[in-house]
Amino acid sequence: MVDEITQVSAFGAAAVHALCISGLTAAHCFSGRGALVSDPAHALGLLVVFEAPLVIAVFSLIRRDPKQCSFLKAVVRGLLGLPIGALLNAFGAIVLGAPVGIKYWTATIYWSLLMSLFTFVPAACVFGASKVNWQNVLSHSKYITDSYIKIVLEVHSVDIFIICCVFPHISYCRPTNAVDYMISAPAHGAVIGAWLGAWPMPLDWERTWQEWPICVTYGSVAGYLIGMAISLLLIVTRKRRDRAKAD
Repeated sequence: MVDEITQVSAFGAAAVHALCISGLTAAHCFSGRGALVSDPAHALGLLVVFEAPLVIAVFSLIRRDPKQCSFLKAVVRGLLGLPIGALLNAFGAIVLGAPVGIKYWTATIYWSLLMSLFTFVPAACVFGASKVNWQNVLSHSKYITDSYIKIVLEVHSVDIFIICCVFPHISYCRPTNAVDYMISAPAHGAVIGAWLGAWPMPLDWERTWQEWPICVTYGSVAGYLIGMAISLLLIVTRKRRDRAKAD
């Protein structure tokens, strides 16, 4: 039995992303300027508190097969997916060199929860435990160009190998509808942004923002926002191409 796919327009996708961005904006305004540098754990905690309800709610509304899955069930899937995704992100970060000292535990937990909201929770709300849909939406998609992959492999091949070991479900295929793009592009952006954001950490610049997980958080949020913009561009392009084929 094929799941019913919820159709989302480009305007609807933009509205969903705008609501998610509003959570980040509200947390930033509430915590104050420079809070991530002065008190990372507190700032990250506020980001999670403001972002979690919005992400879970909006992606539960566009869940796959709404006739078989109620909104409440999708919300429960998102709540269950939040700590699971956090564990995976924390494990991946530690494998790739994140510090494990007691002083970093609180910040690491909140950062992992935030990354789970960026990467794991949307798919959990929309797809539940569907293995096929997860493999499709979390795969390396068409928007990751061959040139970028080549640069990454040349510059940091060891990390890519570790990432492939940690996330063996990743394969090479591409999203098939707007919701897939809305989940996949920001998730990839957040992961790539966090990875790039970690590069200044070992440098001897002696700046406060180089500490874990400050620069990684800046990178992940920036990548997440860029991924949203890319997803909208892909949705518009896909719909135009589909209309051209129909004509």
